Amino acid sequence: MNMSKEKNPMPTQEPKIRAKNFSEVALGYTEEQAKNEAERCLNCKTKPCQSGCPVGIDIPAFIQKIKDGDYESAYQEIAKSSSLAAVCGRVCPQETQCESKCVRGKNGEPVAIGRLERFAADYHNAHKTHPIENVPKNGYKIAIVGSGPAGLSCAGELIGKGYDVTVFEALHIAGGVLVYGIPEFRLPKKIVECEIENLKARGVKFETNTVIGKTLLVDELFEDGYEAVFIGSGAGLPNFMKIKGEDLKGVYSANEFLTRVNLMKAYKADSDTPIKHSKAVAVVGGGNVAMDATRCALRLGAERVVLVYRRSEAELPARHEEVEHAKEEGVEFMMLTAPVEVLGDENKNVRALKCKKMELGEPDASGRRKPVPIDGSEFELEVDTVIVAIGTAPNPLIKNTTSGIEVQKWGGIIVDENGKTTRDMVYAGGDAVTGSATVILAMGAGKDAAIEIDKAIKAKKK
Repeated sequence: MNMSKEKNPMPTQEPKIRAKNFSEVALGYTEEQAKNEAERCLNCKTKPCQSGCPVGIDIPAFIQKIKDGDYESAYQEIAKSSSLAAVCGRVCPQETQCESKCVRGKNGEPVAIGRLERFAADYHNAHKTHPIENVPKNGYKIAIVGSGPAGLSCAGELIGKGYDVTVFEALHIAGGVLVYGIPEFRLPKKIVECEIENLKARGVKFETNTVIGKTLLVDELFEDGYEAVFIGSGAGLPNFMKIKGEDLKGVYSANEFLTRVNLMKAYKADSDTPIKHSKAVAVVGGGNVAMDATRCALRLGAERVVLVYRRSEAELPARHEEVEHAKEEGVEFMMLTAPVEVLGDENKNVRALKCKKMELGEPDASGRRKPVPIDGSEFELEVDTVIVAIGTAPNPLIKNTTSGIEVQKWGGIIVDENGKTTRDMVYAGGDAVTGSATVILAMGAGKDAAIEIDKAIKAKKK
């Protein structure tokens, strides 16, 4: 038993070095570090950490396998509940989920559950000694729209129940937000590719370059013999600030900027993807997407990158680890500041972001204190690029081409507690329902919907 109050630190690249490359920042535990960290787990009988996991991983069980040195069995324990262990070990906000429930956190730091999950998954992917056991087919076909975390999780759960599963992806590469949204230095694309290959090996089929609502309609999927459809198409429609000057050259949505960088490899010298290599960049927003955009801008060569956020640092929704990494790499944080106009030069290029200082007033509907402008506090932040990272909404394409699917005013698909939409045998989950959220919450929604789809089809068979 290791009774240290502190986690084993995660080895990382040095900040000054990593700020100039797109290689993974966190380097992963060694076997010695993983076993030492696993020894901090008390193996609580009540398993409070498991209650904080949206996909219900038996956390003490997999950690015990690491203690025993049986790393492949640790992975197989995780795989009972999660189809994307290597992804979740890297990008899930464990600090507010499983680790927040850890008993060790009451008097020190919690067990580094996410780092141990990553270790087990990376060990499995490096060795792959465990044979894949495919479940016999039950004769029923399921269509999944979108190959992001919700769709992949749903696919993994259903293939394990014997269904014939096909995932339809609009882009030319499967992975959804995992490949277009999250930078290489946080989530290497080879990791996503490996997870998708694992699903293919189990029998999941992928159809890329297929836009449901355009290439194929939901109605046509049912006509082709699919028993149910799961919509996990994410929230890829960017929100903008609705201020003057957002149409100037040098203003990006975070979606476009990150897609060019991550999916289209704009950071590579031989890339033919156009992107502005800026001197001074302002990124507006405070979530993980905003952090990703700031850190990408630095790596593309910007001399100054400023995060502009209208609340205080205490209200930043981004993961603490991402905030700390951004600071270490040289990102400036300009808190309690709100943009009011993007200013341009005679050629309609961005020359500055006009801002106003804020102070926190009474809590708003979200429970956070509402930012209130301070009179006479306007100033100009000289930048040549502005990246807007203030959230996204679901694309209305499926709603506009499919009868019977109702949505919220802001675009989110309406579902019941089982993930069922207002149309029979059509289910939905992830960002298409909730708007921008975390990878693990989308995975949980995909898994839960798969369980309900299975129940509904079995009920029909009776």
